[in-house]
Amino acid sequence: MTATPLAKTADTGYAQRRAQVAKLIGPHGIAIIPTAPEQQRNRDSDFLFRPDSYFYYLTGFTEPKAWLVITGDGKTSLFCQAKDQEREIWDGYRLGPQAAPAALGVDAAFAVAELDAQLPGLLDGRDAVWYPFATHKGLETRIDGWLGSVRARVRYGTLCPEQQRDLCGLLDEMRLVKDAHEQATMRRAGQISAGAHIRAMQLSARMLRAGQEVREYHLDAELLHEFRRHGSQSPAYGSIVAAGANACVLHYRADAGQVRAGELVLIDAACELDGYASDITRTFPANGRFSGPQRALYELVLAAQEAAVAAARAGARFTDPHEASVKVLAQGMLDLGLLERNKVGSLEDVIEKRAYFQFYMHRTGHWIGMDVHDCGAYTEPSEIGQVSTRKDALTGDLIKDRPARILQPGMVLTIEPGIYVRPAAGVPAQFHNIGIRIEDDAIVTASGCELITRGVPVLADDIEALMRS
Repeated sequence: MTATPLAKTADTGYAQRRAQVAKLIGPHGIAIIPTAPEQQRNRDSDFLFRPDSYFYYLTGFTEPKAWLVITGDGKTSLFCQAKDQEREIWDGYRLGPQAAPAALGVDAAFAVAELDAQLPGLLDGRDAVWYPFATHKGLETRIDGWLGSVRARVRYGTLCPEQQRDLCGLLDEMRLVKDAHEQATMRRAGQISAGAHIRAMQLSARMLRAGQEVREYHLDAELLHEFRRHGSQSPAYGSIVAAGANACVLHYRADAGQVRAGELVLIDAACELDGYASDITRTFPANGRFSGPQRALYELVLAAQEAAVAAARAGARFTDPHEASVKVLAQGMLDLGLLERNKVGSLEDVIEKRAYFQFYMHRTGHWIGMDVHDCGAYTEPSEIGQVSTRKDALTGDLIKDRPARILQPGMVLTIEPGIYVRPAAGVPAQFHNIGIRIEDDAIVTASGCELITRGVPVLADDIEALMRS
């Protein structure tokens, strides 16, 4: 089924973004951006359509089969589905080319059926054609065909672009710093997602108190209900609802695992709202009461997150929160006996040799925005030429290190340390099969960062109090 288009207008910033692209590609450049293709789920049923993030960022338009063309002189053209009364009965409303300029602020709009006829003329006289590389299967071939049509008429005075340039880099830099409208949308998405986590926590304790069987899918259903109840279009990613030992599987998916009193539940789930993702992880005792070993590990992960949050501020490096959390986690692993000092050495040795990797094997965060793992370079563009080489302590591979990105106000990242204890020789049995992750979304500010997902409790005592209610 086709999604109903959002009636976005130029005043939400799309026109300004298109103007910025026109400036960046130069006066004789042309940019071509398609939306995402519709994806078949099975037989004659499609997945719910979701527009391409680059395309949506520049248009706010949610219909499939659409293309945006921006020329260096600032003119924008939209190619979209023509109005068709019969198809609209089956698939839903279409904006149509006639209404698109007023609704979306583009200069011109055409039926998408005219794309092949129009593009050679739009390419004529341009010095470079920009498009997102390696993002749409067959796009390069399509553009080659249009360029071939231009070249075929050079004896008649046409001029064919001599360069093909990747548009991703330009758009990635634009998208990396979120404007006020984007931040407001992400705050709202975080609020909705926080409410969903609260519902799942409370349901788990309530059903167990009533002596009812609880499965992971029961909690997943609460999440989905809360997302949609508040207007979210979909989950931002496949929800992770992992009970007991399942929490030690990083990309576990909500399934039919039994939720048992005395075990922890890890939920990594959040909604997407108007094209923007949120991303929250909470870990809680299924029946609302932490055991001693569970609380010890939970408090360690929370301390690691607090250290990472303190390190996330404008002027710091993207890697600073990760390094801060690793230091806390590594010390905690030594203190709790997960790592034996006589085998792994000092805290500095644990960090240098990555001995903590047995229990913590992922980074502490990533960019988040229109995509849950959002675009944007993790290296500092102004220092890209500074390269050092080191040997990885675990694999022996040679790693090229470049200076990490300097954080700026308006960048948004997740902060998500964790600990995952699988049974192994030398690992204290009281910690076996405990998996904990705590994740929040943070907007970088001049003085620190704003956590926009703390509508769901994070302190152990607060989680227990919530689950008693």
